[in-house]
Amino acid sequence: MSPVLAGVLQLLALIAALALAYVPLGDYMARVYSSDRHWRVEKWIYKGIGANPNTEMRWPAYLRGVLGFSAVGVLFLYLLQRLQGHLPGSLGFAAIDPDQAFNTAASFVSNTNWQSYYGEQAMGHVVQTGGLAVQNFVSAAVGIAVAVALVRGFSRSRTGELGNFWADLVRGTVRILLPLSVVGAIVLVACGAIQNFSGIHSVGQFMGGSQQWNGGAVASQEAIKEVGTNGGGYFNANSAHPFENPTPFSNLFEIFLLLVIPFALTRTFGRMVGSLKQGYAILATMATIWLGFIALMMWTEFAHHGPAFQIAGGAMEGKENRIGVGASSIFAVATTLTSTGAVDSFHSSFTGLGGGITILGMQLGEIAPGGTGSGLYGMLIMAVIAVFIAGLMVGRTPEYLGKKIGTREIKFAACYILITPALVLVFTAAAMALPTPGHSMTNSGAHGFSEILYAYTSGANNNGSAFAGLNADTQWFNSTIGIAMLLGRFLPMVFVLALAGSLAEQRPVPATAGTLRTEKPLFTGLLVGAILIITGLTYFPALALGPLAEGLAS
Repeated sequence: MSPVLAGVLQLLALIAALALAYVPLGDYMARVYSSDRHWRVEKWIYKGIGANPNTEMRWPAYLRGVLGFSAVGVLFLYLLQRLQGHLPGSLGFAAIDPDQAFNTAASFVSNTNWQSYYGEQAMGHVVQTGGLAVQNFVSAAVGIAVAVALVRGFSRSRTGELGNFWADLVRGTVRILLPLSVVGAIVLVACGAIQNFSGIHSVGQFMGGSQQWNGGAVASQEAIKEVGTNGGGYFNANSAHPFENPTPFSNLFEIFLLLVIPFALTRTFGRMVGSLKQGYAILATMATIWLGFIALMMWTEFAHHGPAFQIAGGAMEGKENRIGVGASSIFAVATTLTSTGAVDSFHSSFTGLGGGITILGMQLGEIAPGGTGSGLYGMLIMAVIAVFIAGLMVGRTPEYLGKKIGTREIKFAACYILITPALVLVFTAAAMALPTPGHSMTNSGAHGFSEILYAYTSGANNNGSAFAGLNADTQWFNSTIGIAMLLGRFLPMVFVLALAGSLAEQRPVPATAGTLRTEKPLFTGLLVGAILIITGLTYFPALALGPLAEGLAS
């Protein structure tokens, strides 16, 4: 079987699996966030944290819950790393340096999971399992909660109440993320991923010496890493490591895990707003971009330029033989179009244009299908922008889902789409202009610039993957990328929740003959065009200096 055919068949199998899960999972999540019933274990949690799950919150209170909970998470994870040398199960590892501890705490709480450390050489069992894995659950649950709050803003009228953050957080963790992760971990263990709490031990003999590895609860962390679109690996090689991702099947299964909730949330959205067709329109937009990026990536990585590529069947540098070019291309697109950041190959070794595709996927805002929750609310913000553009073209006040998009609403949406580009471009410019950050670049020219651009794009968009040619473990990069991750995660949430509150206060507007039908293919095309044009106008100069220049020169 040719490598190209193998890649296409894996893509078709993935699409079939996602299609089978779409309706039941999407409907189940809609019931989770619409139910008035609390499970017994959830009542215990509410009692333990002193929260009343039945109290409705307006958007400022909901936002305070998000920010307060996340701030406590950053502080707890920072202290856990700084005290690691005194904790049991530390495997003899010392405390993490302050700048790296801040970077890691900001990374995992913001659902970015950027890693400037070697996991198997820095983090013991307590930090990995009690700190990082816990944040994998709750940071993902926070993202879904904010998305659900925005959906309630569209579905409710004449009230500013968006639900209860604590109830949404707990339900997302207990009823959605935990069950999926348990099933995922069992499958990964069956595939050969390790799951233990063993210490450091030698593995075989290599070139006269032994290779040392430590064990860990890898399969369970791998499962929530993908299900929650987190991305932080137990090992530095991430999902390219055979302990995390042993087989071609486990590789395809991990891609399924990182896509299943973001895609299914469009069904949840349709259910909660009372129109499944609206959910299908958002799904079609996400799927169009996702499939287009996969086609481009496979074309760039399978393009044969010279005998080495022809013999290998594609651009095999930096890719695992057991996974291949096709599956690596699918994984790279999936992980950068979501906020996962997990990698099963070396993105820096992709072709020039292939590396540019991974960067562009993040720069779109990771909305196709995006992260758990963040993909849906990012796409809905772009839908608001799209109907506003359509309204300008026909001279009519824009409406979306029966809500008028006025001056206040469009200001919130505009602020949302401006935050991450500003963070990416300002920090990239500063790093290139100052003398010290440039010392971390292992490549010069266009590829070296791409390393810097990729790092800040990944951090500000809460992706977490890296080109990996950049030495990011410095005070400059640990601090600035940490700041970019926090601002890139929580400032947009401010405007999402403010928009949700503004929409919830409105009276529904009846549809008329002049109303834009946002469930039709025409709107899907408009939305895809708006996303690509806005992103292109924002980032084209930076992309031209990096991956485009490299790709055209090769």
